[in-house]
Amino acid sequence: MNRYPRDMLGYGATPPDAKWPGGAKIAVQFVINYEEGGENNILHGDAASEAFLSEIVGAAQWPGQRHWNMESIYEYGSRSGFWRLHRLFTEFGIPATVYGVATALARSPEQVRAMQDADWEIASHGLKWIEHKDMPAEEEAAQIAEAIRLHEEVTGAKPHGWYTGRCSVNTIPLAAKAHDLDYISDTYDDDLPYWMDIDGKDQLIIPYTLDANDMRFASAQGFNSGDQFYAYLKDAFDALYAEGQAGQAKMMSIGLHCRLIGRPGRVQALRRFMEYAKSHVDVWFPRRIDIANHWRETHPPKRFERPSQMNKDRFVEAYGGIFEHSPWIAEGAWALELGPAHDTAIGVHNALCRVFRTASEEQRLGVLTAHPDLAGKLAAAKRLTAESTAEQASAGLDALTDAEREKFTGLNDNYTEKFGFPFIIAVRDHDKASIMAAFERRVDNDRDTEFAEACKQVERIAEHRLKAILA
Repeated sequence: MNRYPRDMLGYGATPPDAKWPGGAKIAVQFVINYEEGGENNILHGDAASEAFLSEIVGAAQWPGQRHWNMESIYEYGSRSGFWRLHRLFTEFGIPATVYGVATALARSPEQVRAMQDADWEIASHGLKWIEHKDMPAEEEAAQIAEAIRLHEEVTGAKPHGWYTGRCSVNTIPLAAKAHDLDYISDTYDDDLPYWMDIDGKDQLIIPYTLDANDMRFASAQGFNSGDQFYAYLKDAFDALYAEGQAGQAKMMSIGLHCRLIGRPGRVQALRRFMEYAKSHVDVWFPRRIDIANHWRETHPPKRFERPSQMNKDRFVEAYGGIFEHSPWIAEGAWALELGPAHDTAIGVHNALCRVFRTASEEQRLGVLTAHPDLAGKLAAAKRLTAESTAEQASAGLDALTDAEREKFTGLNDNYTEKFGFPFIIAVRDHDKASIMAAFERRVDNDRDTEFAEACKQVERIAEHRLKAILA
């Protein structure tokens, strides 16, 4: 099976109503990344010093050496930045989720106690704040397990949520398969939580953010001042709040780091944003575990038979009749590169139409001639397919007067004699009168024009049939 694993559709044009508690128009969720003491450092058994997300933009690792300046920048986060954020969040009464690197938490008992006293959620941010992209899957699995073990040892409870950050392609399946996590956040692909099927397990994903994130103070083409950070957060809030007022409530994630936003020259921007968000009604300030619990209760996972995961026989059985008596089209569609985006009526329709459109004229003519006459002899003898029977009945073609039937018969005969295939129209788009008008108009077309129109109508009929059986 030629299958594409990435989901390029998500919720599509009609995301679900989040139904946030109290009718909130937006869920504003703050994450405090606690990484200080878990970063790359030869003291931690790493090969080199840290080079990521600090005031030294573009820093390089120092193999085999401690980087004193880098270490002290990280230490600012734990010594000063954390406490500044702790005072700010407790002042506003806004709870936070902490992404806590397990080894960093183990080196910061005072901060852990403060997090717990403030009733912040402490989710796991992995064992160490290091890259995992080149790590063998077995080693990463072992590190995930050790992170959860150490997290429980240090905090007294296992984490409900997981976010590696500097992850690999294996991170989500490894974390989901081996551990009972309420959510995983190693994606950035949506404004709402969603369910991911991982080898038959429904795993809740709560996407995170790299745009509404203070990390951009420490990256190229990022924020140069607190004003820029505030303006970006405000614009994001305004856009999502307006969508919530229009009935499509979303989630706004905000990523923070003690050593970055915890600096006095930046924290005032966060304060101004908190004041701004708090000035609005119908705003929910949850922890990520609160979002997970709400989503599980309000939007539990729903399973259905996914076209992209069907074997060939089942796919042809399900969709072989969508194009009238032409299962070869479904066979061709199954062989295409299908993925989650094809698990909808429009997705399957696109795949079937690709095969139909690239077929020879002779093959397409075969599809046209497989269609029955409208209100013709097959209909009278009740020998239509179930789909055609329902379609013709929807326009009242199963209850014609004698005069109407005689007129349809004459038009059918003239049309077929002229073009070599029956008159085809998506009757679900019409009533009896408009079908008759189209019949009389189209019989005057030349053959090329009418062949193209008939093919277009066949595709439209297929779309109606698919929408009757797929979302």
